[in-house]
Amino acid sequence: MSQPTVGVFALQGDVREHLHLLESQGARALAVRRPAELDLCDGLVLPGGESTTMAKLARTFDLFDPIRKRLVDGMPTLGTCAGMILLADRILDGIEGQETFGGLDVTVRRNAFGRQVDSFEGPIAYEGLDEPVHAVFIRAPWVEEIGVEVEVMARVADGAATAPGAAGRIVAVRQGHLMATSFHPEVGGDARVHRQFLDLIEQR
Repeated sequence: MSQPTVGVFALQGDVREHLHLLESQGARALAVRRPAELDLCDGLVLPGGESTTMAKLARTFDLFDPIRKRLVDGMPTLGTCAGMILLADRILDGIEGQETFGGLDVTVRRNAFGRQVDSFEGPIAYEGLDEPVHAVFIRAPWVEEIGVEVEVMARVADGAATAPGAAGRIVAVRQGHLMATSFHPEVGGDARVHRQFLDLIEQR
């Protein structure tokens, strides 16, 4: 695939930085707000934002079911922060009736690290990368349980976060055509997680 077209869910959330990083790595990046735009995509990024709002807007703009179908059909997708929640099959501390697209056999806890004031950043060792990723956590989830087919890509190092029980928590996973991070890899200009995602698209 010479130049994959990668969409970024753009009804709400942290869109511009993802578009920039994808373009810097040679992809054609597309803001996705309508099903016709989703149809053009070889892969999709579900960015950080507010997961309940994103799901509701996807329903309102008739994107929810098309995205879910594309996921079932094998479209490579990267979810970051709220995007991780939207890919999770199970949520802890969600609101009543909260929907996700699903696909990742994981249980995710919303706002696991605490409130906005508990946001933090620091180096995270990431599977397949020689140097740590500078990870930014903003009201981030973490993964509490994984299914047998889920590969753990990163965990919180001891002392990196003040939230009780944070050390060793899973903050990045991969399952087949799906990738997800608790943190925001698009912040700071490090494109290596996005490069892994583009490699995943190009291998399909």
